[in-house]
Amino acid sequence: MSERERRLSTASSTSTATERGGGQEREKLQLLSLSTGRFMDIPDKDRLGKCRSVQEFEKLNRLGEGTYGIVYRARDTRSGEVVALKKMRMDREKDGLPISGLREITLLLNVTHRNIVDLKEVVVGTKSLESIFLVMEYCEQDLASLLDNMDTPFTEAQVKCIMLQVFNGLEYLHDNFIIHRDLKVSNLLMTDKGCIKIADFGLARTFGLPPKPMTPRVVTLWYRSPELLLGAKTQTTAVDMWAAGCIFGELLAHKPLLPGRSEIHQLELIVELLGTPSEAIWPGFSQLPALEQISLKKQPYNNLKHRFPWLSEAGLRLLNFLFMYDPKKRGSAEECMKSSYFKEKPLPTEPELMPTFPHHRNRRRNVQRPEARPKEQDTAYKRPDFGQVFSSPAKKMKL
Repeated sequence: MSERERRLSTASSTSTATERGGGQEREKLQLLSLSTGRFMDIPDKDRLGKCRSVQEFEKLNRLGEGTYGIVYRARDTRSGEVVALKKMRMDREKDGLPISGLREITLLLNVTHRNIVDLKEVVVGTKSLESIFLVMEYCEQDLASLLDNMDTPFTEAQVKCIMLQVFNGLEYLHDNFIIHRDLKVSNLLMTDKGCIKIADFGLARTFGLPPKPMTPRVVTLWYRSPELLLGAKTQTTAVDMWAAGCIFGELLAHKPLLPGRSEIHQLELIVELLGTPSEAIWPGFSQLPALEQISLKKQPYNNLKHRFPWLSEAGLRLLNFLFMYDPKKRGSAEECMKSSYFKEKPLPTEPELMPTFPHHRNRRRNVQRPEARPKEQDTAYKRPDFGQVFSSPAKKMKL
């Protein structure tokens, strides 16, 4: 748990003290340490700022709904800026903010990157913390809606532009010890300037070395890596890279690459595409928990070239790198950005030259896509009083 998350998890134990200096008095916030029993000052850089009311925002229209909240397009009545307003799901919680919401707030407040959606502030509903909203930068499109509705598919040069930005965002997250754990086309937003933003951090986790056990039932089924499907207890950044490979294939094929109907069917589709894994190519494979109940069909061939016969050798190498069965051998975001695929013709389109789709803006998807459903139940902690705990404007920090 990060230092900021520890501060938030004990935020109900706060005190105020008056500090004198320069002939002025100002209120100083303190936090009670549960380990020492003493009050500690909260540095200015760690204060979010007094939360505004959601009534200061004019809801324009509903954009969509995910596992952890409903998203609206809204206008800030103070500044006139159009933003995305995400209402956190609170229906399962009686006395606290869902831990998924806390994690998303904590992580987004600590990241700043061109290809990560920007959390501007947290606002509360009319009945205080009975409803909490995240105010985020507004992006005109999400890739899932575009793929489901656009008449002309992305060109290969445009696909390269998108994937380079996805890898760039993932490199930043992974360098800062964050696994997204729900990467998919519906969680990739695109602005009218062609900038790709990774969004929806409700399932994201920080990780250490060595990684600690996490529930395997995360990542939306179509993008879930084989180690997760087979019940691996630990997760690494490789789960995001597998999902990135699925996104890459989906952009190239103009349809979902591995649209499984169940976990067993998902494994069958993976084996059909890549062949059957073995100890020789994936040390430790035979010890994975799910293999006690199931056995995989023997299929010795990698069929990526048959699925993408027009793709260059460099493109096939990149796809295979992302689809390595052994998570330790799977390509990293940094390695993928250096692929020769991005240096050969057609060269990646510049983001500002990406097409815009005003007729698809805010359009509902016509394809039903699955959602990630984590196995564990979200737990709640006692509600922090955001309005009192934080008292200065939000500040972004790099991890």
